[in-house]
Amino acid sequence: MGIKKGYKQTEVGVIPEDWEVMSIGQIARIRTGPFGTLLKASEYSSEGVPVVSVGEIRHGYLRISDNTPRVSEMVTKRLPQYVLKVGDIVFGRKGGVDRSARIRKEEDGWFLGSDGIAIRADEIHQPEFLAFQFQATTVKNWLLQNSTGTTMPSLNQGVLSRVQIPIPSTIHEQEAIAEALSDADTLIESLEQLLAKKRHIKQGAMQELLTGKKRLSGFSGKWRTCPWGDVIASCSSGATPYRGRTEYYKGTVKWISSGELNFNVIEDTIEHISEEAVQKTNLKIHPAGTFLMAITGLEAAGTRGSCGIVGSPATTNQSCMAIYPKPDLKTEYLYHYYVYRGNELAFEYCQGTKQQSYTAKLVKLLPINLPPSTDEQAAIAAVLSDMDAEIATLETKLTKARQLKTGTMQELLTGRIRLI
Repeated sequence: MGIKKGYKQTEVGVIPEDWEVMSIGQIARIRTGPFGTLLKASEYSSEGVPVVSVGEIRHGYLRISDNTPRVSEMVTKRLPQYVLKVGDIVFGRKGGVDRSARIRKEEDGWFLGSDGIAIRADEIHQPEFLAFQFQATTVKNWLLQNSTGTTMPSLNQGVLSRVQIPIPSTIHEQEAIAEALSDADTLIESLEQLLAKKRHIKQGAMQELLTGKKRLSGFSGKWRTCPWGDVIASCSSGATPYRGRTEYYKGTVKWISSGELNFNVIEDTIEHISEEAVQKTNLKIHPAGTFLMAITGLEAAGTRGSCGIVGSPATTNQSCMAIYPKPDLKTEYLYHYYVYRGNELAFEYCQGTKQQSYTAKLVKLLPINLPPSTDEQAAIAAVLSDMDAEIATLETKLTKARQLKTGTMQELLTGRIRLI
């Protein structure tokens, strides 16, 4: 297949004929953060100018927290060459070398950390366009392949200066591309902020509704606290069919592992097992609506407190426990209660030296706060489920926005789509 008219083949791929390929060393100045004793320990403080280091750099933006180190303005005056300006692109020198962030207006004047490295475009090249090039998959892959070091990838001025990128011949086209991609970033950022707000609101709602601090309209009466053993009829964990029988893993029966418990409804599973495996391993097929919780490996933050709901009939491995409530406990309420308190309860009740786990006996000791009627339990669960649905919708929109930006970026940064 030939090259489209008006385009040419280059070392970075096919680009428009009026574009050119240039190295970063030709169009920008590269600076490494201050080494050695340039920054004294006494010059760091809880107030002042944020120091941009590896921990603050994400894909395309910075995330400053209360733990971000800061230096006094006296330091920025003493070492002005390390003060970052709008449009500068920053990297961590070690570790996540495929991550970069562009300094924005509100970040102007921040300080480049000793573990950082920054790029500043010259006056005839658009800095935002340059920053988006560093988000492109081809450039990130090149950095990973050409970074130095064996145990940990590292960047230096030599590596960054050799990066080659396609550039439109006019700054106006660079600006148009940067503006289009910045609009995509604005949408993504607004969705991220809204999602964070909705999650915060839901957290507050759980804290009030699941403790009785706030009552829904039409409900009254005294709440009680009791152990799970008082309100669950039974609980059981699963098992792993013998791995030596490969035919056991060629069936259609869903088989859930604890890694699939992600505060979700589990409609399908990573692995499926045969009917024979179910029988030989004495596994129980749990109906849709069954509450599952992770019971092993609870020392790990990603597993501790995790739970889910069976979406369609399925078995589980030994790291999951299925809970069957008595009539005076709604499964939906139990699920939301455990989402709220599961992490805290695991710290207090699970046992083990190397691996923290629950047993059926320990699970029955877990406390639960209950309203006086199952109708109120159902109403509380419905409110929280509606919030979950709203959050899930926003998560889907955010995922699509990120995917759209990635696709658009690939087309615009290579000139396959022209804006001018």
